[in-house]
Amino acid sequence: MANMAEKANTKTTKQKAQNVPNGKVYVNATFNNTLITVTDDVGNSIASGSSGRAGFKGTRKATPYAATTAVESAIKKAKDEFGVKSVDVFIKGPGPGRDAALRAIKSLGLRMNMIADVTPMPYNGPRAKKKRRA
Repeated sequence: MANMAEKANTKTTKQKAQNVPNGKVYVNATFNNTLITVTDDVGNSIASGSSGRAGFKGTRKATPYAATTAVESAIKKAKDEFGVKSVDVFIKGPGPGRDAALRAIKSLGLRMNMIADVTPMPYNGPRAKKKRRA
């Protein structure tokens, strides 16, 4: 019984921010929004941002400027708290924030080791229409 009381009183402490010199940046550029996630090498998320979180609403979320603002906030957090210096960039989607996100990462002084387009492409595409009768 005493062990359970001791366990209840112990608090879990938040892990200290460790130094993560190399990271990965995932940019998901849709037609309506741009989502950014910064992770360490293993894939644990250390910072994230979006056009909506940057304060844009409606159609203004889908602009390159909104994507730039979102990337800046996420990257600044990753640099300040975790010391990220170089990143691999993975871009997914057809949205207008694709190029703007790359420019923002470059302007913030991060070294880009790799840029990869991971937009899913279908091998067969959707099911074909039924054949026309003669």
